[in-house]
Amino acid sequence: MRMIISFAALFLSVVLLQFSTGGVGPLDALSGFALGFSKEQIGLLGSAHFLGFFIGCWWAPRLLGTIGHSRTFAVCTALGAMGLIGHTLTNDPYAWAVMRIATGVCVAGAYTVIEAWLNAKVTNETRGRAMGTYRLVDMGGSLGAQLFIAVLPPAYYVSYNMLALLCCAALLPLTLTRASQPETPAAPRLRPKLAWHCSPLAVVGVTIAALSSASFRMVGPIYGQEVGLEIDQIAFFLASFVLGGALAQYPMGWLADKYDRRWVLIWLSVAAVASCGITMAASQTGTLGVMLAAGFFGLTTFPIFSLSSAHANDFASSEQRVELSAALMFFFALGAIAAPYVASSLISSYGPPALFAFVALGHVLLIIFGLTRMQARPVPDLEDRTRYVYAPRTSFTIGRLLKRSRERK
Repeated sequence: MRMIISFAALFLSVVLLQFSTGGVGPLDALSGFALGFSKEQIGLLGSAHFLGFFIGCWWAPRLLGTIGHSRTFAVCTALGAMGLIGHTLTNDPYAWAVMRIATGVCVAGAYTVIEAWLNAKVTNETRGRAMGTYRLVDMGGSLGAQLFIAVLPPAYYVSYNMLALLCCAALLPLTLTRASQPETPAAPRLRPKLAWHCSPLAVVGVTIAALSSASFRMVGPIYGQEVGLEIDQIAFFLASFVLGGALAQYPMGWLADKYDRRWVLIWLSVAAVASCGITMAASQTGTLGVMLAAGFFGLTTFPIFSLSSAHANDFASSEQRVELSAALMFFFALGAIAAPYVASSLISSYGPPALFAFVALGHVLLIIFGLTRMQARPVPDLEDRTRYVYAPRTSFTIGRLLKRSRERK
């Protein structure tokens, strides 16, 4: 309880940040639909968000070293609030794309501060409980953000003002806390080649994970509108995906620690292909069928990033793990930048099922690549593996927070 209280400011900021920046993606998709944006333009908004996310991941650790934790957090939340309020000033999709870059920077920068602060304050005795609470708060905030869309009318200035107010409110707990700021950590070097050297399969895995999650979360509302869901139903549709992903973490972790992680990844991708087919078929079965299919889709696709990350860490030394985490996030960001625009263009050309056909194709490629890589080198012995941990896709600095959790079993 003392630990939870001591980190209450951080965790409250996470929840408020999730509700504001986590809600803008589906709200933009629904608003763009209402304002007559093309599907490609709506997809561009999602891609712009992840471009900003990539910029924030790279820039925030360096800004942190220059002006400190609280000021960096203030800069990032100010950018996020400006991006949200700016939506009410124009209905131009390309102007909105620029504003989504600002909200992407906000997400990455704010999480960089939160995770750097959390890492500096935890001890070996409290790390496990702190990480468990952090994951629960982050996942709960993400789930709540999707449900929040049900009460936010699209293309309405009050909706964006509500999100901007929450973004500003996220600034208060962290800046008003009496806890002393920790020492500023050095920014991790970005070495994409390190990830490929440790595990080409992990690089492909995190890229496909980005393709799955970014496409669904940014373009999923278009799919929902096309198959006849109401706005409140779209909120539950997106929330079902997050809930399915949350429920998958423990069983996937158990399997990943017990069996060859490459086989677990391959069979999970097989299940993901099946879930794509089921989701496409479920559009004709009514609302309940669509919701259950979305949950199954999250169950099969959400853990792929963490599983790929765990596999890569099996081949890295302790000194390489922070930079490896940043490198994997780099590839995730690249996939997430491209995926929403490509997925929305495919929906525009071939209809709603093209979204899940696109994701299924990505997982087929992952299956083929995984089977190929199994011939390249043997799997590490069980005693030489790192622990499977849920790896949030939040910042380049998450590796520091997870480093000790990944110690070999």
